[in-house]
Amino acid sequence: MDIKEFYDYYREIAQYQNAAALVEWDMRTKMPPKAAADRSMVAGKLGRTAFEMMTSPRMGAFVEFFNRPSVASQLNETDHRNVALVTKQYRKVSAIPADRFEKFMVACSRGEHVWQEAKAKSDFGMFLPCLEEIIAFEREFVEYEGYEQNRYDALLDDYEPSMTTAELQTIIDGLKQELVPFIRQLQEDGTRPDTSFLAGTFPVSEQAQLSRDVLTAMTYDFDAGRIDETEHPFTTSLGAGDVRVTTHYYEHDLMSALFSTMHEGGHGLYEQGISEEYHWMPLHRAASMGVHESQSRTWENLVGRSEAFWRFYYPRLQGRFAQFRDVPVEDFYKAINVVEPSLIRIEADEVTYNLHIMLRFEIEEALINGRVQAADLPGFWNAKMKEYLGVEPTDDAHGVMQDVHWAGGMFGYFPSYMLGNLYAAQFFAAAREAIPNLDEELAAGHLSVLREWQRSNIHACGALYDPKDLLVKVTGKPLDYHPFMDQVRAKYGRIYGIEEKKRD
Repeated sequence: MDIKEFYDYYREIAQYQNAAALVEWDMRTKMPPKAAADRSMVAGKLGRTAFEMMTSPRMGAFVEFFNRPSVASQLNETDHRNVALVTKQYRKVSAIPADRFEKFMVACSRGEHVWQEAKAKSDFGMFLPCLEEIIAFEREFVEYEGYEQNRYDALLDDYEPSMTTAELQTIIDGLKQELVPFIRQLQEDGTRPDTSFLAGTFPVSEQAQLSRDVLTAMTYDFDAGRIDETEHPFTTSLGAGDVRVTTHYYEHDLMSALFSTMHEGGHGLYEQGISEEYHWMPLHRAASMGVHESQSRTWENLVGRSEAFWRFYYPRLQGRFAQFRDVPVEDFYKAINVVEPSLIRIEADEVTYNLHIMLRFEIEEALINGRVQAADLPGFWNAKMKEYLGVEPTDDAHGVMQDVHWAGGMFGYFPSYMLGNLYAAQFFAAAREAIPNLDEELAAGHLSVLREWQRSNIHACGALYDPKDLLVKVTGKPLDYHPFMDQVRAKYGRIYGIEEKKRD
């Protein structure tokens, strides 16, 4: 038994996973509605095949052999890490019966389809049976996998390795303590920017061209990807040369699609930047979903909502949409950075966004631990929205049904968005230290300067490091919410005309 056999076998698994991802991409973008039932079965079959191979006696033999001390000591860093990643996955998923996993995959495929229709009708009751089934599977799988302190730990670890519910709660408590008063200060003491000129009618065809243009400016490689429209934007990797992004266009909201495109483009750049050395290896993925989100939030907020970027890109926007031609870039910059509690997570500003995630984390943790039931979610959600953001949905489409994640069985994913914001602030501070004239480069349209720094320090590494180790390697410091707070205080203190208050 040698390492090449191990990699050859894993490549087969990855190929089935890529096929399943392609089916899922089609279901969410191009599939005719009447194909949903059959396509769900196909997705389930592909998922089961990959699952059975990952949990097979052959994979068990690989895991046992390469974890022998005498063998492990002979592995190089890359091989050792690949074995470690597969070992962890094997031990986790092998605890789940294959037939139950297949049924879970089918339930999620069906759930996403029903969710899309139910959201359009704002009918939570229509979606409830699917959601109850998916939650039941999640609770069942947690018991198979095991956990040390909190059932939610098992799900959180799927997306953010080594992060625990208790650690996350500590971060949330500290961040909330500083964030909520700052939001109140902006609202009470600041001057809200004028946003009236952002309203209008923006043809979808023009928005689509704009999305392609901004991705090109970001150095997204269209020879290794594409952009399509979907109800809930996402990015998927179908292999080293096929990384696809999606967005959603609203005729009367230009900025929604633009920032969605830049967000997904950030994900796409990460996937396109993973070292070719790791092709078909377990390492050919992000360090974690939190790190993945840090790259998307960097391009959406730290670049896309920056004054430097718009000094470069604003003339392009003015050339495409006449209503902005007499609006100064300074006014536009302030307008796209207005802070305002809102109903929809993906449309939230970078200051209030984390509150949306705190709410979802609280709900998920309660659901998995059985303190809240699915049928109670609309009322529970609305109450939490009122508590956290001071707004209350008038229907379920703008409330509990706005996100696709639960329909797809992605419990434990939401905290990645908040962690991504915090990672992004730390990474960006490190980028500024390495590139002192970063703002000047962005203002000149040299976006590749940032992309190359990200590629060298983050993207190329793939999953070589756990997120905690990667963060320390790149920034020299462990996770800390203060760089995020420092960044938003400085930026929004200026935009809203309030005196910046330095942290002691």
